[in-house]
Amino acid sequence: MNEDFARTLSLLRQEKGESQRKVAQALGVSQALLSHYENGIREPGLSFVRRACDYYHVSADYMLGRTMNRDGSVIDAGELYDASTEKSSLRGSIFATLQKKLIVNTVSVFYDLLGKTGDKRAITAAANYMSVGLYQLLRCYHRASGGNDGFFALEEDAFALDGASVVMKKAELQLIRALRQHDNLPELSAEFLAETYPGLSQSVNQVMHNGDTEIRAVLEG
Repeated sequence: MNEDFARTLSLLRQEKGESQRKVAQALGVSQALLSHYENGIREPGLSFVRRACDYYHVSADYMLGRTMNRDGSVIDAGELYDASTEKSSLRGSIFATLQKKLIVNTVSVFYDLLGKTGDKRAITAAANYMSVGLYQLLRCYHRASGGNDGFFALEEDAFALDGASVVMKKAELQLIRALRQHDNLPELSAEFLAETYPGLSQSVNQVMHNGDTEIRAVLEG
């Protein structure tokens, strides 16, 4: 197996909110053995993997970290449409276009930095954080547009419990822990950005400025 399996096995149990004892009993192993599996100390056999996939309703590819989709479908990055290259097909106000460019450019820089670490944990954590943030905004738009409740798999009552904030904080912690394993990360500075990303540094600086301004206004308000 690999470390992705151990991490996913543990995260799925925590997500389900069940104890190791209860899950171990359901999967037909001892609590101690399940603990070893979750911590990567021992590798399970295929029969256990199959039972775990059935129990958590995910595919083996997801358990093994080969795809981020629980149903096992694989997204090929080369096949995804890249809207960041579009200049005119997505119409909107000038202000909306400006804000989109600031965000897209900054995300591009951030993922380039993460990509250079080669750390899948850091990349996944950042993706989870941003995805859930966008998910919340889409739900706001969906609610305002009068869309039907069936569009999202998570019911409105469940969403109202603010699990999204918990997921984002968890992703932030996972990102921090992953990045701490790297001793050679380049220092993020105005000089570094201007030299490494000359065409994008202005966007990153503006996004950081906006963040500083908004947070300071809340803290001092």
